Amino acid sequence: MALYNSQTEYFKALEKRALLPAGFLASTCALEFQPREKPTEADRPAEADRPAGMNLSLICLKEESRLFGAVFTRSSFPGAPVLIGRKRIGQETIKGILINNKIANVTVRGGEEDACALLEDLGRLTGVPAEKYIPASTGVIGWKLPLKEMRQALPGLVESLQDATIFPVARAIMTTDSYPKIREKKLGEGRILGIAKGAGMIEPDLATLLVFLMTDLKIEREALRESLKSCVDQSFNRISVDGDQSTSDTAVLMSSGLKPAPAPEEFREALLSLCLELAEDVVRNGEGVGHVIKVRVLGAGDGPSSSRIALGAGKAIVNSPLVKTAVFGNDPNVGRIIAALGDYLGSTGADFEVRSITIRLGGIEIFSRGVFSLDPKKEDLLSGYLKSCSLDSSSKGFPRHERQVELTVDLGRGGETVEVLGADLSYDYVRENADYRS
Repeated sequence: MALYNSQTEYFKALEKRALLPAGFLASTCALEFQPREKPTEADRPAEADRPAGMNLSLICLKEESRLFGAVFTRSSFPGAPVLIGRKRIGQETIKGILINNKIANVTVRGGEEDACALLEDLGRLTGVPAEKYIPASTGVIGWKLPLKEMRQALPGLVESLQDATIFPVARAIMTTDSYPKIREKKLGEGRILGIAKGAGMIEPDLATLLVFLMTDLKIEREALRESLKSCVDQSFNRISVDGDQSTSDTAVLMSSGLKPAPAPEEFREALLSLCLELAEDVVRNGEGVGHVIKVRVLGAGDGPSSSRIALGAGKAIVNSPLVKTAVFGNDPNVGRIIAALGDYLGSTGADFEVRSITIRLGGIEIFSRGVFSLDPKKEDLLSGYLKSCSLDSSSKGFPRHERQVELTVDLGRGGETVEVLGADLSYDYVRENADYRS
């Protein structure tokens, strides 16, 4: 397991992964603006009226490419960038992605027009039709983009494009993330590179957070898109920090096609491995997270409905506030696990024989044959196990370890194993979100 002793050590590891694949460019720039939606009462402290900061980022191909795909949130209130992206995903070629943090551009008057105006300016600066770019935004929902300041920053963003590293972009797209997330996979003569942002409002559905994937491997368009959807379903769609799906979830994969194509199954396997690592990074860096929780559910039987039951059971456990708080307190209150699982199975009408279900926490059996299998010695072992997996929920400038609380639920009917990643619920999560806009 990776172990980092300082932020400097972690950043050095990221920089080694961050080399852009052949055919890609990236840049970032910072700007300041005054949010028009912020209250301006006279009794507000002076620091509350200081300008807010925003980062603009650009990831683009040196040449337009038809090898791209994307998946988006299924929220009924999608952001303007998602609405635009859905329209543009059907076009023949793409040039790049324009990203901003701080403001999500969701359900505000003129949101789509503002995003399109920025892309028009970007197109004029790069000599590329505006529709060849896809926007992506993250941050506060309900605020308008500071269009004037963003347009003024675009020339500098274009002028600073470079083909060396994605590291500055991985840092610039963060909101409440406490550190950037970068993963890479080498395959044949080429590479796959991925970055992600997201720390709260995380329980994706058909996409996730903001995830940008780049490769120089020549993968046919349909195979690329099928691989993206399959890998997202098996990775980002199986994580949860707080049970809330974002209005802005977007995952984009672009290929320059400059390196020889691997076998499609080899590409999919490498992409899935990268997405699984990024998904785990997101959970570990979640708002106020003190423990990463991995739930393995097996024995739900065979077939699509069984997989849905297994996934739902895992999500029910990691999303239970009572399970989350018990884990945060290093309290092996396993009754909460049984309560969450029983609620889900009963509510969905899943007919499983209780006596056939076995549950293990940290490899230690805690439930079997219809009853708990606990004693004082096991309670002490389980408490110590939870403590060994803990992170400092209040200070996480880098991941100090990659340990997880591992919970296995065997429903007793055979079939595939489904893994779900979740997180505990800490005081710091509440503080973060209570103060999010202030």
